[in-house]
Amino acid sequence: MQAVRSLSTKIAAAIMVVLMFGFIATFVPWDQITGGSNAIVGTIAGRSVSTKNYLALVQQAIDAQRGSSLTAEEVQQVRDYVWDQLIQEAVLTREFDRRGLTASTQEITERLLNDPPPSLTQEDEFKTDGKFDLAKYQRWIKSTVAAPYLPGLEQQYAGEVLRSKLFRVVTADVYPSDASMWQRYRDQHESARIDLATLIVNSVIPDSAAPVTDAEVQAYYKAHPEEFKRPRTAYLSYLFTSRLTDASDSAASLEHIRSLRTEITSGGDFGEVAKRESADTATAPKGGELAEWTKGSKDPAFDKVAFSIPLKAVSEPILTAEGYQLLEITSRTGNKAQGRHLLIPIEVQGAHRDHLDAQADSLERLGAEKLDPAALDTAAKAIGTRIYKAVPTEEGSRVQAGVQVVPDAAIWAFQAKVGETSRIIEVSYGYFLFRLDSVQAAGTPPLDRIRDGVVYSVRQEKKTALARQLAQQLIDRVNKGENFAAVAQALKIPHNVDGPFTRVNPPVPEPIVVGAAFGLDSGKVSAVLEGKNGLFVVQNLGITRPDSSAFTKTLEGIRNDAIRLDRQSRVRSYLAGLQSSAKVVDRRAKVFQTEAQAEAAQARNATRQ
Repeated sequence: MQAVRSLSTKIAAAIMVVLMFGFIATFVPWDQITGGSNAIVGTIAGRSVSTKNYLALVQQAIDAQRGSSLTAEEVQQVRDYVWDQLIQEAVLTREFDRRGLTASTQEITERLLNDPPPSLTQEDEFKTDGKFDLAKYQRWIKSTVAAPYLPGLEQQYAGEVLRSKLFRVVTADVYPSDASMWQRYRDQHESARIDLATLIVNSVIPDSAAPVTDAEVQAYYKAHPEEFKRPRTAYLSYLFTSRLTDASDSAASLEHIRSLRTEITSGGDFGEVAKRESADTATAPKGGELAEWTKGSKDPAFDKVAFSIPLKAVSEPILTAEGYQLLEITSRTGNKAQGRHLLIPIEVQGAHRDHLDAQADSLERLGAEKLDPAALDTAAKAIGTRIYKAVPTEEGSRVQAGVQVVPDAAIWAFQAKVGETSRIIEVSYGYFLFRLDSVQAAGTPPLDRIRDGVVYSVRQEKKTALARQLAQQLIDRVNKGENFAAVAQALKIPHNVDGPFTRVNPPVPEPIVVGAAFGLDSGKVSAVLEGKNGLFVVQNLGITRPDSSAFTKTLEGIRNDAIRLDRQSRVRSYLAGLQSSAKVVDRRAKVFQTEAQAEAAQARNATRQ
């Protein structure tokens, strides 16, 4: 086949995305991924994964984001995605070999010709009268234009053929019985009405009713170590310097817009000044022209001036949520107006900006990306600020500094060494600099670190017991003949009549409540039901049974839907089982170093040389 003659950039990009995300090993065959280098990032199913090739796949996946700038958290997600895909490919390849499954050239070709990648069906080059034209696609796939992409597409389709064969074998026995179909139909069509009493423990029992002693805290902690197990937890200190505007910035913006008003009222053209100075990128190119608007649809301060100043007059500076504005109304009828405006936002500027930039430079120079724990203290002293403590950060979560959630810091924290400082993390409102003070290994932390949590658990246990007693009073009184709603009201237990509802759209997402609603006889009351979100008591107010004749008429359609869903569920479970059975050694944490660690390693290597 010949080289490409012509191919739209959109189609080429679409194909590259198909190849990357449809089949991760397209760019580097599995045999190459698992060999050829002494440096390995881990092992999967007994086969070593080359660090070099793993990193190449990660970079290709990042590049497939079409040049967007990724945060550290997004990069971590890509790394995890590639690793998970490699595990899946490894276990599937092993399974193909074990079962002797192969993909013939004919099978691959037929699949390629008749089952185009979904992204390509959206391209205009393959449409006729706005609809995808399979014949156009087939002509293209057979042409020399498609030749450079065929090897990758064929490899992807070979994998899809093999997966299809495997999944057919795995789901061959999926065929739900009539009895199971009736059960599904009944779940969707049988309905119930209930009176539901809901006891949210913290709402019905005050803390004062459940005092907690130190002896109880210690006993509970010793008896429930599993409850308090935590993943690795990082303890961080940090500095913060604000980049929010202050009064000097507002004054500077006001002075600037006043000078522009003077220029316009002295004979300057409003439109030309707006083109040159306005920060409103939508209207500045048009000289500040605004489309007609209705009173009440703009900032109140803006609207007040718009419907009061004379036509053709230039307003005084108007302070709005966007900044300072000048306004000229060109026409006004009733509650509608049209005109042009000029916007000068309130931004960090002048001496204030110089001061903040100097602070950031000091943080960068003295404190950032250092292995010396004292670097953070040195930076704090230099810029005259205090050191704060972040909320303990569990692996897999984000760092919370005060009330702010800070991006990227958690990714760095679990790669850093104790005492190391981060790079400067810039957010819209300022700069953060972190130090890793310690890392608590996964497991149950010492009591002194989680005492508040243990106290809460002890108190919740006591309050739950009291709430259970309250619920039992409701049940006992109703069983003696009192009215459910009247007793609930007397005991100050919230209740509500719900329904009719089916098993698939219950009033609360509590399986135990749904089971009681459909399991009780009409008028009967349940025992105390303990759900995920509280305690419940149910009184059945009646059940409407489904129509069996309607079920018979729709049986085959219901069965086809059930087969599809059951097969999907079987495949998901099968893949999860394969992946959980694979022996995986993940050494990626040793591959990805912080910049401070990398610089220190380079310095050590230079010294040795």
